[in-house]
Amino acid sequence: MAEYVKDSEYLPQMYKMLCAIEENEAEAMNRAAQAIYASLQKGGILHVFATGHSHMIADELFYRSGGLAPVNPLLVSDIMVYEGAVHSTLVERQSGVAKRILDKFELRAGDCLLIASNSGINIAAIEAAELAKERGLTVICVTSVKTSRALASRHPEGKKLYQVGDIIIDNHSPEGDGLLEVPQNGQRTGGASTFGILFIAQRIVLKVENRFIEQGEIPPVFRSANIPGGDEFNRALIERYKERIAALRR
Repeated sequence: MAEYVKDSEYLPQMYKMLCAIEENEAEAMNRAAQAIYASLQKGGILHVFATGHSHMIADELFYRSGGLAPVNPLLVSDIMVYEGAVHSTLVERQSGVAKRILDKFELRAGDCLLIASNSGINIAAIEAAELAKERGLTVICVTSVKTSRALASRHPEGKKLYQVGDIIIDNHSPEGDGLLEVPQNGQRTGGASTFGILFIAQRIVLKVENRFIEQGEIPPVFRSANIPGGDEFNRALIERYKERIAALRR
């Protein structure tokens, strides 16, 4: 009798992973939220950088209903899988890519940069963290520490992302980035890292919002553009932040 992927275990395993994040990464997420809030209070911006499927953290945080307005996605076409899957994989392994991308945007000392990389071993993410720190930004990294420790770094000095960031948040994704396996060959399946990364992103946003509320302030959060008055409400936030966020100007 053939064995099958135990798909009914996906939800319990996902729940277990998200609970591990909530229980073990609370302090790191609080530190990240405090750093972002302190930066925003001084006119700073939260920048977000990632490659491959991890780039969805930038999509999740930028210009969405219920999301913070001062978020700047550092995304260009050649690191997006849908612009060329094999090519994007090669690009994230090259030195100099991070500088080329970061130089396209206005990063200021005192800003925060959130970087997501599940493996944490590719050069672009590591160099982005290094460059941002050199420029005076606080660097928050979301990665799978277990996975990263098990893999060889592609960085010329052997560095890994969790070793260079200021604040490290573990997404608790298993090796192989899958919660289940194909019984015939043990191939990992049932994607994990994206859910962990996006969960962490939303937890940080909520914590930042609470920092504003604790000070008697209204957090700068977008409304849905699909509800009455949404466009008008969002227009004021766009005007407030578009000088620093190019993607809000078009």
